[in-house]
Amino acid sequence: MKTIARRIIQATTPVASLIAAVVLAGCATSKPKTPHTYSVYPQPPDEPRIQFLTSFSSETELGGQGGFSKFVVGKDQAYRPVWKPYGVTTAKGAVYLCDTQPGNVTTVDLAKRRFRYLRPTGLAAMKMPIGVALDRAGNRYVTDTVREQVLIFSPKGELLAAVGAKDEMKPCGIALRGDRFYVTDLKNHCVRAYDLKTRQLLFTTSKDEADAHGKLFSPTNVAVDRDGRIYVSDTGAFTVKVYDAEGKFLRMIGERGLEAGRFALPKGIAVDREGRTYVVDAATGLAQVFDAEGKLLMFFGDPKAGGAGAMYLPAGIAVDHENISFFEKFVMPGHKVDYLIFVTNQAGTQKVNVYGFLRKK
Repeated sequence: MKTIARRIIQATTPVASLIAAVVLAGCATSKPKTPHTYSVYPQPPDEPRIQFLTSFSSETELGGQGGFSKFVVGKDQAYRPVWKPYGVTTAKGAVYLCDTQPGNVTTVDLAKRRFRYLRPTGLAAMKMPIGVALDRAGNRYVTDTVREQVLIFSPKGELLAAVGAKDEMKPCGIALRGDRFYVTDLKNHCVRAYDLKTRQLLFTTSKDEADAHGKLFSPTNVAVDRDGRIYVSDTGAFTVKVYDAEGKFLRMIGERGLEAGRFALPKGIAVDREGRTYVVDAATGLAQVFDAEGKLLMFFGDPKAGGAGAMYLPAGIAVDHENISFFEKFVMPGHKVDYLIFVTNQAGTQKVNVYGFLRKK
């Protein structure tokens, strides 16, 4: 893998009427027509490592039945969109999105190509869902920055618990690993680690004003690797901070700046099985990839309006190994995908981008 990849800018200017776009939409069921439509990172002559596969912003664009196309022709099914997604996580056959504008959690059923919305009312109602994570039982853990709680829902959508007392915290990002779940706290400038079974607070990362390196300013998103190390996007400090399994500060990745290896507005963060760290930057519209020691490997994305793989205010990122089969049809000839990378965009026409990490056949 090259140390720093070149940015790819590909202009695409599709022109179609609204009805034609609706009728013909089905990007999850059709293959790219010509080789020049492939968007890869880095671009030739470097060996491509990541390919933009497809994107979707509605059920219709998944090719599902009963989307906007049925609405247009007078059927009783309504248009099912994604409006302003932030957090994203995956499970076998599904993608889960926190959609901040309507205040729901969207389940994207990849097999049926359908959307389901979790939008409870009453005491279980969500006000501003930001982050989402799943446990082995399929329960959804949702951070709500307005309710200032972590809401735990069963697979059927029943509210099981609400973690956090009044004025205790302002949760944002969330991650699960082993028998713990981790929540970034914007109010107290820390990460909170909880026992998954008892939901009791185990520890927080340093809030010591004298700890210049370990202190967090605006912790927005969090990921945890196989060894329990905690990776935090500190948006206010323009960096990623890494802690051990008990919350002790270890090191930083990147610093303030617009150059490769630096951050302007780091948000979503993920760690793959090889210990590589992925960080999306909402200001530059790119995702950067670092090795296990924090060294920049490459970056990908396209901040250009309408370009294939464009990112607009990217917020969340997730690495996925279980759903490759649903997207294999998009992979360029001569290559396979080792895993998928999902990125949410809060603006633009591509609300969820899907990338593949490539290897030659």
